[in-house]
Amino acid sequence: MTYAAYVSDKFTYEPYINNVSASAARQFAVACPLIFRKAQLMLQREAIFPAHRHALYEAHRYSAAIRSGDLLFVSGQVGSREDGSPEPVFEDQVRRAFANLRAVLAAAGCTLDDVVDVTTFHTDPAQQIDTVMAVRSAEIGDAPYPNWTAVGVNWLAGFDFEIKVVARIP
Repeated sequence: MTYAAYVSDKFTYEPYINNVSASAARQFAVACPLIFRKAQLMLQREAIFPAHRHALYEAHRYSAAIRSGDLLFVSGQVGSREDGSPEPVFEDQVRRAFANLRAVLAAAGCTLDDVVDVTTFHTDPAQQIDTVMAVRSAEIGDAPYPNWTAVGVNWLAGFDFEIKVVARIP
């Protein structure tokens, strides 16, 4: 049976899976405290916000990022100014989205080097890809590169580019 079978609900020693006795869960917690603690941390969530959060977080009621264990799940970052308005020039919007991303990563003690998975959203991929790739190559460091998925969409709430990532917390 894996350690996940012993993880308890709300960190009590009540069995997570009905077939596991409470004493077996306690024994596992004592015998493997690091694994048990890591399992507990993976069940916890902590909201992360940059020092100068932009108005979109409050207006749309979402967190800039969620820390869960040693992973950071960053919400889609757009090229918004602090008042929530978009940068009017597409290249500036992409650069601002990366700047906003860096600020969120820094608030969790991460950098772009810690990013393992990237998803970008584009309102007109065929017309925008060259600009995005130029900014991307300036922002993303040397290999190994993170996974990258680009998705064409027809609406981004007034924006033309969005980037969301998953990073490992050092």
